[in-house]
Amino acid sequence: MTPRRPTGAAAFPMTVEPLAPRPPDPDAPYAALDLGTNSCRMLVAQPKGSQFHVVDSFSKSVQLGSGLESYGRLSRASMARTIQALKICKSKFQKHNVQRMRLVATEACRRARNGAEFLNAVRRETGLRLDIIQPEEEARLAVVSCAPLVSTKTEQLLVVDIGGGSTELVWIDLSRVPAQERPRAIMRLHRGFSTMDSPFPAAKVVDWISVPLGVATLKDQFRDVEDDAGRFALMSCHFEECLADFTPYQSDQTREGFQIIGTSGTVTTVAASHLGLKRYDRTKVDGLRMTSDQIDLVIRDYLSLGEEGRRADPRIGRDRQSLIMSGSAILQALMRAWPTDRLSVADRGLREGLLYAQMCADGVLEDGPY
Repeated sequence: MTPRRPTGAAAFPMTVEPLAPRPPDPDAPYAALDLGTNSCRMLVAQPKGSQFHVVDSFSKSVQLGSGLESYGRLSRASMARTIQALKICKSKFQKHNVQRMRLVATEACRRARNGAEFLNAVRRETGLRLDIIQPEEEARLAVVSCAPLVSTKTEQLLVVDIGGGSTELVWIDLSRVPAQERPRAIMRLHRGFSTMDSPFPAAKVVDWISVPLGVATLKDQFRDVEDDAGRFALMSCHFEECLADFTPYQSDQTREGFQIIGTSGTVTTVAASHLGLKRYDRTKVDGLRMTSDQIDLVIRDYLSLGEEGRRADPRIGRDRQSLIMSGSAILQALMRAWPTDRLSVADRGLREGLLYAQMCADGVLEDGPY
């Protein structure tokens, strides 16, 4: 698959001063919804200082993209599952009297021939209007969500968002940004990848790419390979080939100041397995740094368990077990390709990016403009 790149006047005229817009209520709730290939995820949050406080959330594996790789269309069953999940989201928005929200759909609706038709049905049945966003915005929002995890020592940053139907990678040069300003420079990218007109020290997006392969679509491409280990190896090699043209890193550059941040269910599941968590704990996972050896050890454990063992493993969970090996294949390929032996784990993504973008635009976050 080919990765996508950013390619009659009055007799006595009067001057009427326009009414000043009402300032946004700093306590009003905001909502964000991310409808992906595999999952429907929603957050309701209130601004709190320079961050936000989550007051409600919802996540459901709806498998919207099931069969998309074979038929090019969303199935009736997957659309029905998704609409039921969206009705739950709608009830939560009403419960919290949410007025400011951004609801988006990604790769499955971008690719499906009936994607726009499905979103019209969603609007009729739930009253929710979802926008299909393009890969650049998806990548940008993922980057913004990870800003709090960016080290002040980071000069070169790679943010990777492994989705159900696509994987976004963004390479950012922070070397000209003062160290203490680097996380804030990442936050400012919510305006766009071009920040040439910014009066603040700017993060430079060197390159970005959207590979139309995620955990669900990669799994579907190799579903006919029966051998578990063989299928994993083929998936990992195939994904690495898709990164051949994405090479902003120069071989003579040092590893010092280089950081990879990974955001996805795959990355957080691997981290939870590494920690031995039988019950997921976001506070222990978000911001964790893992070495390549630790990641490889978890993946080898997954392979040794086999399909039956993975289904029974409480660290993986029922919603993730069928997709963990395709996700692990992507993760392993990424760690082979870049000059670092550490990965920062982000339990955050599109929803958080959508919230930050809305709140920054409304000026309800503290500590000055972003």
